[in-house]
Amino acid sequence: MTNSIRIKCNTVMNNNQPAETAKPISANTADRPQFMSFQARVPRVERRGNPVRPPLDTRHSPLRGPITCEPGSTITRRRFLAGAGASAISLAVLNPQLGKAAAALAPTGKKVVVGGHPWVYAATQPNNDITPVLPAIFEDMSYAGLDGIELMHTALRPNDAVERIGELSRKHHLPVIGMSFVGAMWDRARHQAVMEDAELIIPRLAKLGGRTLGTSVGPAPKPKTEQQLDDQAELLRKLIALCQRHGVVLNLHNHTYEVADNLHDLRGTLARIPEVKLGPDLNWLVRARVDPVWFIRQFGRQIVFMHLRDQNKDGRWSEALGEGDTDFAAIGRALHDIGFEGDAVIELAHEKDFQRTRPLRETWKLSRNFVKQVLGY
Repeated sequence: MTNSIRIKCNTVMNNNQPAETAKPISANTADRPQFMSFQARVPRVERRGNPVRPPLDTRHSPLRGPITCEPGSTITRRRFLAGAGASAISLAVLNPQLGKAAAALAPTGKKVVVGGHPWVYAATQPNNDITPVLPAIFEDMSYAGLDGIELMHTALRPNDAVERIGELSRKHHLPVIGMSFVGAMWDRARHQAVMEDAELIIPRLAKLGGRTLGTSVGPAPKPKTEQQLDDQAELLRKLIALCQRHGVVLNLHNHTYEVADNLHDLRGTLARIPEVKLGPDLNWLVRARVDPVWFIRQFGRQIVFMHLRDQNKDGRWSEALGEGDTDFAAIGRALHDIGFEGDAVIELAHEKDFQRTRPLRETWKLSRNFVKQVLGY
């Protein structure tokens, strides 16, 4: 059923919804990560209440042509989004500082899909199994105005997963864009088990319309040996081929271990599979003391996916995106400079002793709006 939203002219619709600046890379430093000083961060911008948004001009949409907006007229949600995409930059006015940052971001030719990853729910579930809370997850993310959901691979193991998740996706108009996946790929003894799991769930992901596989290669007790990196690359090639047969693109996700020790693990994989796509978690880069702006500029041509999360000056995760001290204005400039056209997925996380101040759905909504206002997506 088409969702219709009645608006008046010059009225903006609500769609329901720490890093220092990278240093120039010289020939002598291009292959070394820019490590971050946790004492040199851009002061965070205070955000209280709902941001004031200017009128949104939807008169000329490059995707749909002219869009008329007469008093009392009705336009569909899809049609509105087409116009909003053309004028998204006008939403970037939380205050003068963020407004200036957003004004410099020109829209890309392809719409960047902004999704959500359900780790914040999994963290409180036995064995991190989100299956029992999937209805609440879909409802919250749809309410927040997210474009899609990146599932955790364990949610696709039950035999009825495709039917049940497909129904939730249709009910809440929230597409499945992909899933995260992890395995001890450096350990040859576990290769068969990892492949069997992948052969079960990747076809199910494809049936749900998923097209990305954010892949973590698993931590080893100490820095991986050359042989372990060889074994890891061998399994990754098999997974990439499996994904391709089902129309799914594998991207390398990172925690801290992949980018520690001068990016030892990641560089080991890139040396063996130079063409592999990347899906960095920008906050794990921060926690590994790698500047995300430097990373984006260094590996931009291979980045097709990313995870977004924020943290406070004390190193603890903030409740919502935009409430911490990460320099997202600089990150946004870097992403637009490289012409990023992939998926940007918000992954909320909180320490075990964290006490929420609002319902999760409202935190998702604040985070989604922040991405639109500051990154321009």
